Amino acid sequence: MNKKRVPGHPGSILKRQYIEPLSLSVAKLARILGVSRKTLTNILNERESISADMALRLSRAFTTSAELWLNLQRNHDLWQAAQASQAWKKITPIAA
Repeated sequence: MNKKRVPGHPGSILKRQYIEPLSLSVAKLARILGVSRKTLTNILNERESISADMALRLSRAFTTSAELWLNLQRNHDLWQAAQASQAWKKITPIAA
């Protein structure tokens, strides 16, 4: 957790690297993914996380891996948690 910059939220990555270059509308991608526009909009606006189900849907739609989407979310979440609380730094490792 030494990174100074927050890892990109998968919603912003989805928007910048997939939706915009492919000129997809939110409504069209929501139909393709089989989700509501509201659900997709919440992800794109970084108000919701990528679930395992959504990772599978995105991986199928964009021929990527579900792990890509889940790893993006995990990295973002871990960074946010590390910044929000420093209590975890005070824990002494347990000797084996």
